[in-house]
Amino acid sequence: MASSSSNIDEERIEKQEPTPLEKHVMFFEINKDGVIYPWETYRGFRKIGSGVLLSTVASIFINISLSGKTRPGKWPSPLFPIEVKNIKFAKCGSDSDIYDTEGRFFPEKFEELYKKHARTNGNALTAGELDELLKANKQPKDFAGHIAAKSEWKVLYLLCKDEHGLLPKDTVRSVYDGSLFELMAKAKVKTIQETRG
Repeated sequence: MASSSSNIDEERIEKQEPTPLEKHVMFFEINKDGVIYPWETYRGFRKIGSGVLLSTVASIFINISLSGKTRPGKWPSPLFPIEVKNIKFAKCGSDSDIYDTEGRFFPEKFEELYKKHARTNGNALTAGELDELLKANKQPKDFAGHIAAKSEWKVLYLLCKDEHGLLPKDTVRSVYDGSLFELMAKAKVKTIQETRG
């Protein structure tokens, strides 16, 4: 009887819906084994239209930065794997706090970010407003966290700003709900098909 009950509990845990933060990184989990290696991060960046240089630098930086944090209690690995189920441990101190400590999305915090920083256009951030946001979120003595947050936001701005140099609110929301990278990959495929067609 006890083993039957524990099997049911294990099934519930296995079927549990991924958090938005897990969904955010699962795009890069190419072989769907729960682990993201640098070459998978690289392939993911290429799928969304990033160049070879950005994809290479991003994959090295991201995996080296996050591997140890997502593998608590384990020996460092020279392959720098990121464990998706533990991505909540990789939240940096100088981020926007739109994800809670479990990796769940807080819509109220997201709206607050735009009310506070998107002054030129309530539905988008300018490059200057993004810099102000990063400065406002910077925690004292959190150099690594600030660099990580700045890198994430700057790459997002580089890849997703519109023709007016604005980072749309809907685009940023899709980062937090985990759908942005799939949308970008589909858009890239569509563009390639239209170019060939």
